[in-house]
Formats: sequence, structure tokens, C-alpha cells
Amino acid sequence: MVDFTVAICTFNGEKRLTDVLDKLRLCCEYTERSHPGSDKIFWEILVIDNNSKDNTAKVVQDYQANWPQAYPLKYYFEPKQGLSFARQLAVEEASSSFVGFLDDDNLPSPNWVTAAYTFGKAHPKAGAYGSKIDGDFEVSPPQNFDKISRFLAIGGGKKAVCYTSSEYKHSYKKVLPPGAGLVVRKQAWLESVPKKLFFQVVAEDIEALLHIRKNGWEIWYNPEMQLHHRIPKNRLEKEYLMKLMRDIGLSRYHIRMLGFPAWQRIFVFPAYMANDLKKIIIHFIKHRTVLKTDVVAACEMEFFIASFISPFYIGKLYLFKLKNLFKIESTSV
Repeated sequence: MVDFTVAICTFNGEKRLTDVLDKLRLCCEYTERSHPGSDKIFWEILVIDNNSKDNTAKVVQDYQANWPQAYPLKYYFEPKQGLSFARQLAVEEASSSFVGFLDDDNLPSPNWVTAAYTFGKAHPKAGAYGSKIDGDFEVSPPQNFDKISRFLAIGGGKKAVCYTSSEYKHSYKKVLPPGAGLVVRKQAWLESVPKKLFFQVVAEDIEALLHIRKNGWEIWYNPEMQLHHRIPKNRLEKEYLMKLMRDIGLSRYHIRMLGFPAWQRIFVFPAYMANDLKKIIIHFIKHRTVLKTDVVAACEMEFFIASFISPFYIGKLYLFKLKNLFKIESTSV
């Protein structure tokens, strides 16, 4: 019986994947030392190749030839481009009740697997739970980077937090853990998350978690699960960060509305727009003299503006999808 599944979703990751697998080899050794004999934890690794064009398959094959047999290393190919498709395949193919997602730039600590499995067993109502993520930067991030670091899947405190508890709603900001280092309960995912999410690249993590939460499962953060997230130089450049913040902001309307019944959305929509406009005005007044030179301030403004226009952007996407649907139906007639 397999207790835990590690799923690495990768696209053209031949140069990054080796470091992740080396770290997971250390996880195998840690498991052997910390849980010997009858307490042994059995886990597997699934590499989900998301339509790569490089030598990812060959890299996995080379590692399989010299991999600990007690912790099977398996390879799957997902031809449909998009992280959500890769993760869906991982959950479906997992032999265990828990699936821990790692990106090909995530480097888990030696105890990551055991900490993840132990936490899941101790919290039977947890449908998903996230890791503590530290940034491993190729170059120094811009000044005040901590204000936007969570958008690059970096962060986490010292205490475990249940995001779905009433205490959290009043004591913390309403955020959810990122997909990097996220563990999901297979049952919760399969009964809650649609096979095709609205977003395939940006915000698909939050969308999946909202579906799980909506079905009554708890969402947690576990600081005992620690990993490093490698951030290359290009991801800290202004052009990349601005686009990232814009894309996340444009997804906000859809993500926000998932938390409300359909009849309530018409009432909360104006309130969100008014609040977003307020944030734009306040941010401009406070940072107007440095918006062209302060990367973080500019990124925050981009996020606020994109959030404000998000309803119109999402409406346009819905119309586009409806047009394509009608085209398909008319063609098949």
C-alpha cells in the first residue's frame, strides 16, 4: 500500500528536474531513518511531463535506473498543455490518498514527505494544505519585495493555520496557500475540482482550492513542510513581475465570485469594484512620485488596476468561450 504520492509537474524541465530528484532522494533516506520497521512510510514519485519538447523523459529514465525501489519513480506524459491538466493526471494516477505537488523549481527539505504525510493523517478533514516556502534567488530581489513575494509562491509563518476556520477569517488576510508544495487529499480533489478549470495557467491553484473549500473540506498551512523555491533572474525583472501581477489581477473577479452563490454576486460586485477603485486612488496618492522607479510600487498598482477591470475582462472571456461553443455545435450539425 502506498501512503503518499509526490507529483512533479514539469514543462521542458530537463535542466531543473535533476535537482528536485536529488532532493527527493534525500527524502527517501530521511524516511528510512525516521520511520524504520513497522512504522515505515511507503511513497511514490510521479513525474508528469506536460508536453515537453526537451529530454525530460530521458532524464527520468536515467534516474529510474538507479532509484530506490522502495519509493517507485514513475513517468507520465500529459499532451494537453497547462498545469491544471498535469495536476489532474497526477491525482488520477496517484496510488495513495495524499498527493504532494512540487514544481520543477521546488527543492523540498529532507523531512518534507514525512511531515506532509504525518500532517494529513492527523487532520482527517484537511482537503489541502500548503508548505512554508523560502525564496532561493539568483539575484537580489527589488526593494520591498516582501510586499509581493506571495505572488511568486514565497512565504509562510511559524504556526500552523487553518484558512477555513472562523478565527482565520477575522485574524488574518484572506489568502490561500500556493500550488507549489501543496498537498491535496485525493478524495477531496476528485469530488470537488472540475477536470477543466476556467484558468489554465494563472490562478488555477486558488480556483482548485476554492472548489475544495466549497465542498466543506479544511484548507491548512503546515510550517513543518519546508521547501526552497528557485527564482531565476528573469522572474525578478520588472517586465516579468508586471505581467504576473496583471494576469493575477485580471483573474480576481472569477476567483472572488466562486465564494458566493449566484444570487449574491450582483450585490457584491459593486462593492468589490468600489474597494478596488479606492485602493487605486490611495496607492497613487501615496506612491505617485516613485511609480516609475519603484518596481514593487508599480507592480502593486498594476495589480489594483487589473483587479478593477477584471469583471470586464472575464466577461469578454465568457463571450469568447460561448462563441467557440456555438461554432463547434453548428459545425457538428
